[in-house]
Order: sequence, then C-alpha cells, then structure tokens
Amino acid sequence: MTIQPLEGESILVGLEGRFDIEGAQSIEDQFTFAVATKARRVVVDLTGVDFIASIGIRTLFTAARAQSQRGGRVVLAAPTEMVRKVLVTAGVDQVIPLFDTVADALARGNAN
Repeated sequence: MTIQPLEGESILVGLEGRFDIEGAQSIEDQFTFAVATKARRVVVDLTGVDFIASIGIRTLFTAARAQSQRGGRVVLAAPTEMVRKVLVTAGVDQVIPLFDTVADALARGNAN
C-alpha cells in the first residue's frame, strides 16, 4: 500500500496484490488510519489489485461510510477487468464512485 498526499486534504492510496483476507489484514490498520480518521477526499488506485474478495469489498465500504460520515469522500480508480467485474456485480459502483483511470478519478471524483 502506498499513500500519496494530494492537493488540500486529499490522498491517493495505491493498493497492490490480492485484496483477500490476508491482503486486507496486512493493510487494515494503516488503511483505516489513512482513509477513515479525518474528512478528506480519498482516491483508491486499484491498478495493482489482481483479486478482490468480500473482505476487500467490506474494507472499501467501511472506508467510504466513515468518510461520508465525516463529510469526505472515497472514490475508486483503475480496477483491472476482473476486479471491475466483481465490484459491479456486488453493486459497489452504486455506492462508491468507480472511475476507469486515476486521472478521471482525480479530475471528476468530487462530483456527487
């Protein structure tokens, strides 16, 4: 996991590997601290994620809910074809905005 500060309170969080139980547990504390502790705009770059399980989806929902409650926002960017298919099938894109590229998420991720 990488965390890159952006303009203002925004951050870009890059995830890599499998977002299954082991992957989610390995980043849980750092991800939660970065994404859910204060109001900010968070772009989660999924470019490097090659698999996502229900625990990974739950982690994303939890982060999005925490940001929403604080007045911030989480958006998802650049999933692989397989990860996108899982996110859409699970309805994640109906709750958390999903963009094709990081550039799109950065440019348009503030819109409601």
